[in-house]
Amino acid sequence: MHTPPPALVTELALRCLDDIDDIVEEWLAQVELVDPYGSPDPPVSRDELRGTALAGLDMLLRHIATGSVAPGMAGLSERVGERRAGQGVPLESLLAAARLDARVLWQVMNARATPEALPGLIAGAHLVWEAVEQHVTGLMTGYQRAVLEMGRQREDQRRAWFARLMDSQGRNPDVVRDAGRVLGFAPAQPVLAVVAHPGEGAALRAAAAAMAGSGVHYRHESPTGDVLIVQPTARTAGVPRPVLAALAGVRCGVSPVVSGLSAAPRAVRLAAAAEGASRAGAGPRRLEDAWLDVFVGGSGELAAELAHQVLGPLAALGGSEGERLLETVRIHLTGSGSVADTATALYCHRNTVQHRFARFRELTGRDVRVPEDAAVVALALRAADALA
Repeated sequence: MHTPPPALVTELALRCLDDIDDIVEEWLAQVELVDPYGSPDPPVSRDELRGTALAGLDMLLRHIATGSVAPGMAGLSERVGERRAGQGVPLESLLAAARLDARVLWQVMNARATPEALPGLIAGAHLVWEAVEQHVTGLMTGYQRAVLEMGRQREDQRRAWFARLMDSQGRNPDVVRDAGRVLGFAPAQPVLAVVAHPGEGAALRAAAAAMAGSGVHYRHESPTGDVLIVQPTARTAGVPRPVLAALAGVRCGVSPVVSGLSAAPRAVRLAAAAEGASRAGAGPRRLEDAWLDVFVGGSGELAAELAHQVLGPLAALGGSEGERLLETVRIHLTGSGSVADTATALYCHRNTVQHRFARFRELTGRDVRVPEDAAVVALALRAADALA
């Protein structure tokens, strides 16, 4: 049940209402000592401050006098909080100004109380603090709600400009410039792209947070794999080590460093191709380390046909001959390409290796000592591995 304030407190609060304009001026004199209200170019004009102070102090005095906020004033605190957030007033400055309300109101009520009335005023002091704290709570609620909404709007704007940059393929200089401004990138500075495997979004988000000191970045959520654009702090020919270190454990593809933001759409496509060649638990896959797998992964049907045409004849061999030939060819193509080194790796004579190469050419028509044939066989081996 609502308990009305003591008559003495009500009387003092109502008397203060008669002098509200003077009280507002006293409040303004004190609030201008709080940054940024007293700065040369304050975010809130003096006229606006006076207007909101008049409404707020009037509301508080009536609250103190009656014990409740007048129906017509409900929501005032939250509206002021929202407004100050939009004006860029720091929350701590807003709260410091709001708590001046309690000091100023206590001073003016104390000045109007007779010596005999002071004990009663002191006994009712909690009513002043409770009214002000309720006002402060409303200010914080409105401020935080506005900050969240502005954050959502900024993120929506960032997503929209990223989509425009991708759709334009970086060919529209105006889009590149404006996307850079919204996303925080210098359009002419090099960037790289990272595309995460679907389901790795949380891991990429953590990696982005870990590379905060490695440059500017923007993360775009996508059901086909989140995208991270990174602009390194220092020019580098390759992907910076801190970026790769932050991505450790994240299944993703990483593009080469490209010339500027206009090349970001191409970087995203290259990173997506590298991601298609990534493997679970293997961490980031750089495009320069994945060319064979990228080409094999471009078409599953072509990869299967390549593996069948080149390596199919080995499947018809009985016993272990086919496996032995494949092992020899694989070690040769993944090693130095030297017959001597291949023989050493297999613990056999180099003539044995040469005989196996000849047998492989007899069966498949491909001589791994010839560069073009070696490239085709290397692709076929990678296709077979992918199909397996």
